[in-house]
Amino acid sequence: MTLLDHAGSQPATLPAHERDLARGPAPQRRRKRPDRRAQLVELSTKTGRHLVAPIERWIGRHSPVGDTPFYDDAQFPWIEEIEAHWTEIRDELEAVLGDRESIPAFQEVSTDQKSLSDDDRWKTYFLFGFGHEVPEHLAECPRTAELLRSIPGMKTAMFSILAPGKHIPPHRGPYKGVLRYHLGLVVPDPADRSRIRVDQEIRHWLPGKSMVFDDTYEHEVWNDTTGERVVLFVDVVRPLTGIAKPINDAVLWAIAHSPLVTDAVRRQREIIETRRGRAKNAA
Repeated sequence: MTLLDHAGSQPATLPAHERDLARGPAPQRRRKRPDRRAQLVELSTKTGRHLVAPIERWIGRHSPVGDTPFYDDAQFPWIEEIEAHWTEIRDELEAVLGDRESIPAFQEVSTDQKSLSDDDRWKTYFLFGFGHEVPEHLAECPRTAELLRSIPGMKTAMFSILAPGKHIPPHRGPYKGVLRYHLGLVVPDPADRSRIRVDQEIRHWLPGKSMVFDDTYEHEVWNDTTGERVVLFVDVVRPLTGIAKPINDAVLWAIAHSPLVTDAVRRQREIIETRRGRAKNAA
């Protein structure tokens, strides 16, 4: 029997060294290049947190509104005007939500959120990010943009969209020089099942109502309902006195020009360009 007799069945067995020679050299696996930009963002974020830690403790002692997890709305006179026009903001939000699929997950814009959310159930529609504007979004929400610009010290603003059943684990914000403002826009029933814990206190949102808190206290969020929860999410400069104010301004300027923020601005721009390309192709 010859080798040709086996052509349609089992191949002839060769010694191991001859099989290796017949196969030739093993193909070289292409090494995945490290994401240098992501590494720079991570490094700068860690370094920045270490640098601002001593400043934060000092800033907390020089704020006329105090240093507590939650704040009284009456300490911020501008809230009354925002709440008076909350339905106008909600109306513009509803138009935005008409195209939910194009709204990115938070971590797609800001990579430091990956430790908090790894799915698309926490979406964000940015309007401002540490002073950087998103012109296309501002054009789609002109009344919201106008109201946001009236808020003293407004730095960041977006619609924060939380899907049913989503939980954001305990975490803290990056810097005490800003305070976090939420305005309830879409609050599913039962309202107390969509809630936030800041330090040891738990509160829930109500439509058209505000809450102000210090996000450098540990906090976490639950949406234990079957509906979508949406708030207007705003960071405002913390009121400060004396030399604390210019020092805080300098830190906020540095953050606005850090790799963390500039990378998020770039990512947001790419998302908008992708969406524009899809719309053009569909036309």
